[in-house]
Amino acid sequence: MTSAAKTVRVSAETLSRQVEAILAAWGMLAEPARVTTERLIEADLRGIDSHGIAMLPLYDEFRRDGRLVFRPEIRVVREAAVTALWDAGGGLGHYPSTLATDMAIKKAKASGVAVVAVRNSNHYGAAGVYVERMALAGLIGLSGTNVHRPAIVPTFGAEPMFGTNPIAFAAPTRRNRPFVLDMATSTAAIGKFKMALMHGKPVPEGWAVDEDGGPLTDPARALALRLLTPLGGSRELGSHKGYGLAAMIEILSAILPGAIATPLRNRPHGPSRPTPNADNRFDVGHFFAAIDPAAFREPGEFEADMDDAMDALRATRPADPAQPVLVAGDPEYAAIAERREKGIPVPVPLVDSLRTLAEGAGAPFVLA
Repeated sequence: MTSAAKTVRVSAETLSRQVEAILAAWGMLAEPARVTTERLIEADLRGIDSHGIAMLPLYDEFRRDGRLVFRPEIRVVREAAVTALWDAGGGLGHYPSTLATDMAIKKAKASGVAVVAVRNSNHYGAAGVYVERMALAGLIGLSGTNVHRPAIVPTFGAEPMFGTNPIAFAAPTRRNRPFVLDMATSTAAIGKFKMALMHGKPVPEGWAVDEDGGPLTDPARALALRLLTPLGGSRELGSHKGYGLAAMIEILSAILPGAIATPLRNRPHGPSRPTPNADNRFDVGHFFAAIDPAAFREPGEFEADMDDAMDALRATRPADPAQPVLVAGDPEYAAIAERREKGIPVPVPLVDSLRTLAEGAGAPFVLA
């Protein structure tokens, strides 16, 4: 572990041991702890630091507030040939989402297509890790999740109504790594504000607004106000499109499986919809769809065309010769290679937080 510019480099294996030890000390069973740790470390390896181990202090807060169950009852509520609905029991979303992803893979392999949803869940990490799992199994994957706390201000609105509602899509290939698109439907994910604050940096203008709708670059104030712009930033630059995508993900991941839709939190639900759980859980929902290209084309044809298309995109004449054109997933794959070799950069304040969490839970601290 080496120190530089207020960060330390830690191997994925060492970080995994630390995270798994903390989750186990909090009461999570061995297999869910292992899978949850894998999903968190996968996010960090991809450079999506906001959705990796940096989430542990927040998970601890949810745990202490009774909003998060660490030994939930996870079960299938409904199931048919190409669909299923899981109840996550109020626990973290990583493990039930992995189960749902694997079920979607199995069903799509058998029937050509599958849709699986999860309700009564919590944060599920980086959306891209689930669709990449489908792509590595030879399937086209789509996933999204709603978020318990509103942050996106609708176009023409003055208050937040949606979470950052990420959407992820992946497609299989042969020569290339899978095509993996993973994006928030806000101009920037809320986790990027947290990482900017942790690193002591401002955020770019256009990511968030203040109470009067003016630009805001202070990450601390942005996190306090939680007035994020939809993807596009302004109506003139297409924020209505980001707003529409956020609503689409809310419909698929929350309204479809019966989780609590974020625009309805703290608002009257009407006689047909119960109020939020009395036990104060968030009841977040997730959505997973898988499509087998072999249901539409001869084996290998889709993957061959994907490879050719990705190669053509990368061969696009760049505006700046120093910056070649990339394909969705390229930055993450580059980060994986670099971080596998050099270790995952962890801000020193986060190392201190992990030490506090480990000591408070009676878990060993292995990052010293």
